[in-house]
Amino acid sequence: MSNTARAILLMIGAIFFFAAMDATAKELSQRVGPLQAVWARYAGQASLVLLIVLPRIGTVARTRYPLLQFARSVFLMFGTGFFFFGIANIGLAEATAIMDTNPVIITLGAALFLGEKIGPRRAFGIAAALIGAFIIIRPGSGVFSPYALFPLAAAFSYSAYNIVTRYVGLNEDPWTSLLYTAMFGAIIFSCIIPFHWQPVDLTSALLMGMLAIFGTISQLLLIRALSIGEAGMLAPFAYVGLLFATLWGMIFFDEYPDFWTVVGALVIVLSGIYVWHRETSSARS
Repeated sequence: MSNTARAILLMIGAIFFFAAMDATAKELSQRVGPLQAVWARYAGQASLVLLIVLPRIGTVARTRYPLLQFARSVFLMFGTGFFFFGIANIGLAEATAIMDTNPVIITLGAALFLGEKIGPRRAFGIAAALIGAFIIIRPGSGVFSPYALFPLAAAFSYSAYNIVTRYVGLNEDPWTSLLYTAMFGAIIFSCIIPFHWQPVDLTSALLMGMLAIFGTISQLLLIRALSIGEAGMLAPFAYVGLLFATLWGMIFFDEYPDFWTVVGALVIVLSGIYVWHRETSSARS
């Protein structure tokens, strides 16, 4: 199997576990609040990663990019926090559709921060994706919820995380990147959570464990995918997360996307596929 094929399969696997993590986080957030859900996601992942890498912690903890690892951790922490607060208050498919603007934002970020050219076609794709997000959010309408802005903020944070991860992943052990993001979020939220702690029953405890497992697997698969495959090539495969999110929303939360959510999601997906097509066409020419 080629590196491209492996990277695509790893990316799809990562998105599957991300969607499973999001569904688990939504249920846990409704029980103990989104802040505790974010803490569980990071504290659990940090514990798992430490157990796995403990025999070689000296090697894994050594990084060539301390500042970039810090930046990655900050971007992911904000992205996770924004998204968890969003899905605690709006539908899973709706939030995921808004979040799916990130592949196009990655293209914009690459132009702004990595010096890549952005022509009129890419600019059109970026504008179309943002229009799709606003169709779903519908600011000023009777169905608008301020919580819909959280997944949009998460998309920007997550896009920055992906760009930095791609750069770092070329020369860094995936477990090093995983360790830094997990430990950073765990330390920050462990300082905050004592002031917002809610009682935990057996079901909530099990959900916390699932959140840690899904979060660890998804991050590891994503880091590995980005270490062997180009970010622009992999970005459109994030859209399969919309299918997973819609499925989990219908099965577990009785959530069915309305007409405008479907329209906005289609606009976002088509704009992302368009940008991806232009990028791959330019690469071949």
